[in-house]
Amino acid sequence: MKPVLILDANQRSALAVTRSLGGHGVPLITADETPTALAGRSRYSKRYISYPSPRLHTDHFISVIAEFCKKENINIIFPMTELTTNLLLKHQGQLPDIILPFPEMRNVDVLADKYSLMQLAESLNVPIPKTWYVNSPDLLPVQLDGMNYPLVLKPGKSWLEYQGEWLHTTVRFAENASEAASILEQDPAFRAHSFMLQESVPGKGEGVFALYDHGKALAFFAHKRLREKPPRGGVSVLSESSNIDPELLTYTRALLDHVGWHGIAMVEFRVEEGGKPYLMEINTRFWGSLQLAVDAGVDFPWLLYQIVCGEKITPIESYKTGQRLRWILGDLDSLYLTLRDKEFSFMDKIGAIHKFLWPRPFKTRHEVNRLCDLGPFWWELKQYLKDLKS
Repeated sequence: MKPVLILDANQRSALAVTRSLGGHGVPLITADETPTALAGRSRYSKRYISYPSPRLHTDHFISVIAEFCKKENINIIFPMTELTTNLLLKHQGQLPDIILPFPEMRNVDVLADKYSLMQLAESLNVPIPKTWYVNSPDLLPVQLDGMNYPLVLKPGKSWLEYQGEWLHTTVRFAENASEAASILEQDPAFRAHSFMLQESVPGKGEGVFALYDHGKALAFFAHKRLREKPPRGGVSVLSESSNIDPELLTYTRALLDHVGWHGIAMVEFRVEEGGKPYLMEINTRFWGSLQLAVDAGVDFPWLLYQIVCGEKITPIESYKTGQRLRWILGDLDSLYLTLRDKEFSFMDKIGAIHKFLWPRPFKTRHEVNRLCDLGPFWWELKQYLKDLKS
């Protein structure tokens, strides 16, 4: 079987890919910029290497990857983050023999850039939060004093090149006009690239996972976020596989079909209590709760590997619903943040403790700590305790 180099091995998605492909006998090498990494401790990782920081030393990172792949006769790379994905696509001329399971860079940009994505969604009648598009903080189309708060300040891109380095941006929340003005003034993400102001949408996050082969849809999967870190909205720490909402599937297909998508993608929505969905973003890479889809019967990494190897894939029509995935250390952080948050009532906090201590054992699997492959959990726990001490 053709070997695969898995980048960004500290990502939980990298661990899911490593376990998936390794379980099917694919020879794997994991890599990251740190001396050791989460997926590198998996028994399925035959070798681990570290590379120069792609954020700080882009050219060196590309040259090291190109040289290593040539030396080891590797021609398949699975990057896990938006930064490494974009850098490899941007410098693909230096990697002529490497297969990257993505479409052309321009198609990736249309969906990964939230600014252009929201405009595309509006043109396709996909609902989005009320949005104001901003090219510069000095040219705001509205007065901050007249906005509804909390207000979401959303950079167009997750990674931006700024003053010779790559800057990882984050979505910011402002409780009032003064706070919004301060964020716009101090955060370089809102000066380096176009961004948006959006009204906050209360509700639960829901995602539709997808696999395409040069414009042809082969698999879809849906999940619900049951708990997040931070608890008011963030990364999933407890999620559950669910039936695909027909409306969400229609919006997902409209967006991905429009660009003739290739590879994997996760289309993320925020669904209000009344059921109305709003598009949040599209991850044009593997996502954090990827393991849930694998557990439920849609093995995205293995399916994508087969596509890369030129094999024909039968479309996936069904999977197990009600399957849960728990990131235990992330869930612990979420509980801590809930308990210290003054906005949560005493009963809210008691309920959070109860839900944390009594999960549904026969429906819930742990994302990192698995008896068949415990190395990653011991590594993660060690890093977690080290961070607590610091």
